[in-house]
Amino acid sequence: MATIIRNNADASVDAIKAALDAYEDAHPGAEATLYRHNPASIRLRVIDRRFEGMTKSRRHADVWDYLAARVPEDTLADVSLVLTVAPAELGVSFANFEFESPVPSQL
Repeated sequence: MATIIRNNADASVDAIKAALDAYEDAHPGAEATLYRHNPASIRLRVIDRRFEGMTKSRRHADVWDYLAARVPEDTLADVSLVLTVAPAELGVSFANFEFESPVPSQL
């Protein structure tokens, strides 16, 4: 199951979480996390060993296509960050630090 790692869930976060739960079911070993960063921004991370050797643009397209088929467009409009990483990239991904040690929103 995808994990909401901080802040309160709302209908948009719950809808995206449901889609990420389905992603994890369809891709064994994948792990998804998400959180609402501020009233206008949801951030999500997908860790999947399938991403090893895959271009970043292909990874993003795969995840966005998956979400777009399951989440209404107006809900997806709140997504401001989609981080797609292979497990080996977690320690070197600068964007991953936002999930591990987030900078508080100014809103």
